Amino acid sequence: MATTSAPISNEFTWEVQPAAARWVARAVDRFAEQNSAIGRLASLSKDETGTRLVDWVDHLVLAGDDRHRDVSQLADELTEVGFVGKQAKGAGPSVWRHPAGMFPPVVVDPGRTGMAIRVDSVDDASTALPPALGLPHRLAATRSGARPDESMDVIVGQPGGPYRQACLCEENGIALWLTERHGHPGFSPPAADQDKIDAAAGRLEAFRNRQRTFTDSRDGFEYTSQVFAAAAEELGTAWACDLFFFAERAYWQSRNRAGQVQYERQNKLGLGWANHDHHTYRSSRRAFRSLIAALEQMGFVCRERFYAGREAGWGAQVLEQSDCRIVIFADVDLSPDEVLCDFAHEPLEERDALGTVGLWCELHGEAFLAAGMHHLECQFDFDAARDQLAAAGIETLAPFTDFPFLRQAFTRGETWPVDPARIARLLTAGRITPEQADRFRRDGAIGSHLEILERNDGYKGFNQTGISDIITRTDPRRVIGA
Repeated sequence: MATTSAPISNEFTWEVQPAAARWVARAVDRFAEQNSAIGRLASLSKDETGTRLVDWVDHLVLAGDDRHRDVSQLADELTEVGFVGKQAKGAGPSVWRHPAGMFPPVVVDPGRTGMAIRVDSVDDASTALPPALGLPHRLAATRSGARPDESMDVIVGQPGGPYRQACLCEENGIALWLTERHGHPGFSPPAADQDKIDAAAGRLEAFRNRQRTFTDSRDGFEYTSQVFAAAAEELGTAWACDLFFFAERAYWQSRNRAGQVQYERQNKLGLGWANHDHHTYRSSRRAFRSLIAALEQMGFVCRERFYAGREAGWGAQVLEQSDCRIVIFADVDLSPDEVLCDFAHEPLEERDALGTVGLWCELHGEAFLAAGMHHLECQFDFDAARDQLAAAGIETLAPFTDFPFLRQAFTRGETWPVDPARIARLLTAGRITPEQADRFRRDGAIGSHLEILERNDGYKGFNQTGISDIITRTDPRRVIGA
């Protein structure tokens, strides 16, 4: 299989995009002023979940008054702030995306105006949101020939399919849509027969129940590659990738109380984890190439690399699957000289000393296999989320990034028990001290976190220095829970 990595000389330097951020904020604010349900959703999302409305926006739909010159003026505005448009075939709408910032796509479609909120499940959101927003229950799904009551709006797209959308309400010409997507980058449902939809349900179940524990991690990566390949052959890479990570979030959540509490808060509004920002995997040096290969099989492309300095002892490869809007942060122990090479694809030799990442993997297993993700990061109103989680008994650590454009903090680490056989192997190899072995047996070791993040001005990157600090603070050899 050909590699999908970016050239090694092609490094990413993300910059803030304040002009585009102001443009998006004005559009969202105008919609909230003209459609009272959108305004109420903005208040509810902050008060009930500690999130901001803009972090849930899947896409914006904008038009003038159907006159060409108005659409042209809108295109000029978007171009001026850095969006790049692509015209659909024929006379269809144009789609504008911002290549240098994290912003929702803008669909320029004469005759329609509104905002689409991304959710994990249109069915869940259409049940929870109408009463929360003071709206009547008016949504009905189209199922196998059944016709909804004429007073109901129809959920477009087959249940279980790759794309579903429903109009929750419309006021003053501004619509509020719910959008559920599974690897489909477009804005209308693609054709998907019932056999394929049934196959998707089966593949999701296979991902949820996949074997994760192996004597040799190489067997685990090979097995998972085969499971994914079978799904991709039936569904296509992007759809299979979306389902895989739906299962990954569920597995991580099952082992992280902070995640359980926050998910319950978000799903009271039927939103799920649709505000995810990135998923973090920790890997041993011997398995890192296998991890990258598995992610590239799923359609991920290598983005920027991270190395925080000689003393840090670790590095990371950032990867992105643009069709699924999923970003991966892949951590591994690294030496100073290795950052100059393509460490995502070149072999990393075993070494006696274990850094923070390597020790975590020796204690808990590979994050891609038995351990599950080290953390899930979602986008929030930083202060509101921390205050609300504290009220629910979830402590967050001191921020490791606190810039105007990026704020980040971990919840206190979830402590996991450690298999005594793993401790014995580490002790015999001289990789931990007898005192550390006793503590791991007695108290366990830090396993996973939920990360609270707030992005502003469309900033798409990460804070290298701050991440190094939190890596050090969460070393299993330090205080339990960090």
